[in-house]
Amino acid sequence: MVHVLSGRTLLRPTDPERSRVFYGEQLGLSVYREFGTGPERGTVYFLGGGFLEVSGRSETRPSPAVALWMQVEDVESAHDELRAKGVDIVRPPVKEPWGLIEMWIADPDGTRIVLVQIPADHPLRHRPGI
Repeated sequence: MVHVLSGRTLLRPTDPERSRVFYGEQLGLSVYREFGTGPERGTVYFLGGGFLEVSGRSETRPSPAVALWMQVEDVESAHDELRAKGVDIVRPPVKEPWGLIEMWIADPDGTRIVLVQIPADHPLRHRPGI
């Protein structure tokens, strides 16, 4: 059995500096660590219970099959803050049939990001009888 101690999502952006501005300044993710030098240096951001590493460079955009899911405390506040920072909102907050409130944005390379608020009464927060 593989005993995983930690994990992270790796992104290889087409424009690393533009992606660092997006994740660090516009989204406001805190930096866990940085490594290397030059334009393709690595930056690892805290992502709740995981990490997001932006490093290296790719000549191609990511597959549309790739998406990031980020839980936020208040998706409406996130919507207002990100819109004020010029982030393109792909879809504003909507309460989904499964009870989560989701908003969709995309990073500069088009990686889909789902910002999710889990309401206090949702089963993901509380399961009756347990």
